[in-house]
Amino acid sequence: MDQARSTISKIFNGEPHSYTRFNLTQNMEGDNSQVEMKLSSDMDEEVGGNGVGEHLNHNSNRKPYVAQRFGRTPKNLCFMAAATLLIFIIGYLIGYLVHRKKDLAPTPVAPKLPFEEPALHETGAAPLMDWDDVKNLLATKLSATKFESVFSEFASNSHRAGSPGDEALGNKVLKKFKEYGMNTWTDEHFVKVQDPPASGYNRFVFNGTEQRPNGFLSYSGTGTRTGAVVFAHYGQENDFTLLRGKNINLSGRVVLVKAGKISFAEKVANAAKMNASAVLIYPDPTDYSIGDNTPLFGHVHLGSGDPYTPGFPSFNHTQFPPVQSSGLPTILAQTITTGMANSILRKLGGQSAPREWESYYNLGEEKDVITVEVNNVLTEKRINNVFGVIKGFVDADRYVVIGAQRDAWGPGFATSTVGTSVLVELARSISDMVKNDGFKPRRSIVFASWSAGEYGSVGATEWMEGYLSSLSMKAFSYINLDAVCFIPINSVSVYTSPCYLIFFLMCLFSRLEPLKLDNAAYPFLAFSGIPSVSFRFAPSNAVSHPYSGTLLDTRETLKQATGQQIPQLAETAAKFAGHIALRLVHDHLLRMDVTKYDKIIRTRVAQINGKLRPDFLPKALTVQWLISASGSYSRASRTLQADIQNSDLEDIEMCRIINDRIMTVERNFLSPYVSPKDSPFRHILLGSGPHTLTALFNHLEALRTNNPEADADLFRNQFALVTWTIQGCANSLAGDIWSLDNEI
Repeated sequence: MDQARSTISKIFNGEPHSYTRFNLTQNMEGDNSQVEMKLSSDMDEEVGGNGVGEHLNHNSNRKPYVAQRFGRTPKNLCFMAAATLLIFIIGYLIGYLVHRKKDLAPTPVAPKLPFEEPALHETGAAPLMDWDDVKNLLATKLSATKFESVFSEFASNSHRAGSPGDEALGNKVLKKFKEYGMNTWTDEHFVKVQDPPASGYNRFVFNGTEQRPNGFLSYSGTGTRTGAVVFAHYGQENDFTLLRGKNINLSGRVVLVKAGKISFAEKVANAAKMNASAVLIYPDPTDYSIGDNTPLFGHVHLGSGDPYTPGFPSFNHTQFPPVQSSGLPTILAQTITTGMANSILRKLGGQSAPREWESYYNLGEEKDVITVEVNNVLTEKRINNVFGVIKGFVDADRYVVIGAQRDAWGPGFATSTVGTSVLVELARSISDMVKNDGFKPRRSIVFASWSAGEYGSVGATEWMEGYLSSLSMKAFSYINLDAVCFIPINSVSVYTSPCYLIFFLMCLFSRLEPLKLDNAAYPFLAFSGIPSVSFRFAPSNAVSHPYSGTLLDTRETLKQATGQQIPQLAETAAKFAGHIALRLVHDHLLRMDVTKYDKIIRTRVAQINGKLRPDFLPKALTVQWLISASGSYSRASRTLQADIQNSDLEDIEMCRIINDRIMTVERNFLSPYVSPKDSPFRHILLGSGPHTLTALFNHLEALRTNNPEADADLFRNQFALVTWTIQGCANSLAGDIWSLDNEI
């Protein structure tokens, strides 16, 4: 026992050249503590190795004379067993106490002052400001009086796309964004546009009288055409249907139509379908109060962007094969004044107009011959889009885009100056809220000033074409500020996609209407699949601002139209757009209801199912495919709504996943089976082309009526592709691969 006592004393009393080392390291899972113990004494040095450690590791190179040193007497063996047991007990107790202390220790809590928000920033979230406080804060930043000076700064009588005036305005916007502390950049494109002849003129000759209109329509066909005039009301499809019902042959005719109801491009496209040779468009006094001699300006490209690089960005030195947009017309198109149109209409013979038109004009006859000559020239212009961004504090790579057209045919005060002013004031106000008032948006806000909007959203579309793959994944909304103020009324018309229902929270008197081709927000939705919105303070039946597209679009005429209320309307428009944008970057989840598309799809499917008959249905084709796809989308959208209701708003990753599922809906309604070059507006519900549900329904009607242009095999192909586009959208909406509804 004396020898055992002496040895143990050496171990714990730390004699020279003798030590005990405990190494307590927590394992990776954090479940318990591992105790590593190493003994070292004089004997270790004598044997030149770690005898105990090598023993625990079952090292076969252990020196045999260690046992000889101690001797294998019963006393020594008893001593070794007792020492080992004692050390084991001590090590176990130490490990147990350390582990228990860790379990019982309270979780550290960061000290919080009474006025502090919950420390969400420690998990990556931005401190959440109450929504009412956000709205009130924005209201303090915006005022009607501030808009007067902004209007003066951005008003210009000459700022056509690519001109020095356009570039100067772009530099002003860029300077403002920099002053507000925003990250800024520009986007340069070289685009082809069509302008009126610099040294010649466009003209028409009727009854021996030549007239030379000053207005023009960009992207018209060029040359000379002669044919009999026919009056076709607004040039809508149903107008041409009524003319056919009167047995009027439109082939080779020159069609005279009123401006309004639909875009110039749609009027020309409808006339081209009837094999007309040219289209003349005039402002009728029932829609425009601009006098008899005011020219109209516009474009007739049935699409958006540079029609000579369809589906591709018009960057400098980018090499693409010669190609043209399928939306470019081959027939002539020209605007004429009200007075010029009256000189033609008064002399037309033939049948009287259909009573549905409530018009007293005759339709024209074969002897009413007119010659139209268009000499527009194609030119290349350098344009710049200007951007500034306020970065989000949680999902900085997700952003809402707010944009406004900067260029105009003439002064363009209502068309572009007001929108640009609202854009700049919103940028100033929200930047100030972030810098000085503690507002921290969860997501980013991109402010964009577009050029070449008058030629068909050219600047905006070229930007989308250049960055489509990134935008479709990260841009969750576009807000259009073009032409937001027309006349002071107590309601607002909202043009948007069906799932975009946040606006009714903003304005109880808003009217929800579908986006149209001539709206700058339309390509964001139908081409890029980005939920988009446009709004204006004007009656829903108004064609446009009464001076839009004319040289009379000035500050003075808008003052008269608004009763001197331009600043007040601009303030209201800024608050309306600001509330939409701020709500989208403030809330944890995007306020969009994807179930709204469910009703639209089911309605269309029911219409198709109601017209199908087995006797003309292509062999082996069943409508059950389409019904199943519709059901898949319905279930997926309801499942997403349930996930939203049951979500933990403090779970950042879960919120991001749900928002990404919401963002995929519009994008996945873009048909993957058609080329953006041939059918740029690929949205199967809101776009245009043979890939849409509307086209499928119309083709079915043609099959039912034995139309010679109907093709059963083509219909079968359309049917399959539309069906799988809907099913694909449902699959994406469902989320994880194991959640897919594969009944189809």
